[in-house]
Amino acid sequence: MIYREGRAIINTSKMKYLSAGGTETEREGFFMDAINTSALILDTGDVISEGNAQKFNEWLKKYAVPYREIMSFYTCALMEVETKFRVLSEDLSFSVERNPIETIHSRLKTPESIMNKVMRRGIPLSVESIEENLNDIAGVRVVCTFQSDIYTLAESFLRQDDVTLIARKDYFQNPKPNGYRSLHLIVSVPIFLHNEKKSMKVEVQLRTLAMDLWASTEHKIRYKKDNYISPADSQALLECAHSCSEIDRKMEQIYRNIQNSKKEQEKNKQ
Repeated sequence: MIYREGRAIINTSKMKYLSAGGTETEREGFFMDAINTSALILDTGDVISEGNAQKFNEWLKKYAVPYREIMSFYTCALMEVETKFRVLSEDLSFSVERNPIETIHSRLKTPESIMNKVMRRGIPLSVESIEENLNDIAGVRVVCTFQSDIYTLAESFLRQDDVTLIARKDYFQNPKPNGYRSLHLIVSVPIFLHNEKKSMKVEVQLRTLAMDLWASTEHKIRYKKDNYISPADSQALLECAHSCSEIDRKMEQIYRNIQNSKKEQEKNKQ
């Protein structure tokens, strides 16, 4: 993402490099570029004044090391949560007829995404504020075969004594206006560092295969830069979401029918 005004340009891919290290000369040059810019215009349309740019640079100088540190903590939390689901997956592969977990993915928000969210919400530019106010910096997505699997898996996950539920949003029961359906959990998990135990927040998204296909494709279509989505296309995307939900329902019903027939056959053999 690039911030620009006239000839003044700040490339945040360079910001990521500088915040992770870089030479003092490079860092100072980067800061001077920002300070000399009268206005920074985000490609989302948000404007940062000269005073805010100065504040941003001061924040970056002050919090570069703490920012890297907190992101390393979030990485550790991701590993903790992802490991919990992989253990459940391994257990379920032996204890039940089929493993309901199809895939497990994890991600950290990029610095650009974090900065944009901070600006939109108007929260302070500090590591402490980011940690307190943003719940989705670390995210784990678990894709399941059927919707019922999601609730069973969520219950198994939340029963673990070191997992604390902070918030729960059930978009199966209350789909988003665009048709999105999923179960979102904001949880706190402990990470064990060399000298302390620290609790970190992680967002867990549990989706079906069909809804994961729709959500991933819809995001690429709707949020690709400069894409215009007409009302007709938005309606078409909504209808696709409904179709995916119906596919989920029918596929699970077919599976249940087969399981019931199997049980009936086994009963008749006795």
